[in-house]
Amino acid sequence: MHSFIKFADTLSSSMGKAFSWCIVILMGGTCYEVVMAYVFNAPTLWNFDFSLQMYGAIFMMAGAYTLSTEAHVRGDVIYRLFPTKVQAWIDLVLYFIFFFPGVIALGFYGYEYAAKAWMIKETSWNSPAQIQIYMAKSLIPLSGALLTVQGVSEVFRAIICINTGKWPERLSTDAEETEKVLMRTSQKDDKADVI
Repeated sequence: MHSFIKFADTLSSSMGKAFSWCIVILMGGTCYEVVMAYVFNAPTLWNFDFSLQMYGAIFMMAGAYTLSTEAHVRGDVIYRLFPTKVQAWIDLVLYFIFFFPGVIALGFYGYEYAAKAWMIKETSWNSPAQIQIYMAKSLIPLSGALLTVQGVSEVFRAIICINTGKWPERLSTDAEETEKVLMRTSQKDDKADVI
């Protein structure tokens, strides 16, 4: 289970960081559009759809990365008060009731959606530029597959926690909550004071 968790975290982290560069591309496209529209009075026809595709790519491909770093918004007001084994049982049950049905449907129906878009070489209907969007639609089933892999990893984490009473370490802590960082720093300071 530990090797699968490491594999899933590495895959999610790699994909999330790779697609984070879409932000730079999105910013470049937006700056280009502003200059063309306001300096040269020649706005582009393609930039709006381009921006939508870049934002969509960031949003879809960051899901598994966000899950792997525990950065999703979570209503844990009561959850965090429970012992870790109870938290693990709650996670385990909720992943099977809510998470997996949604992401498997995303992957399955997203594949049909993307396949149809590729078959007809779909273009954007809301832009006079008619840019191709079938490649961007391929990210829908891919994001579903990545979320499924990361979800299996999270289930394995819950099983390990149920058996050991301790959550396995995360590979990446890029998006760690400030509260956790402060608590860890405070604990280190307390240990240093004791020594």
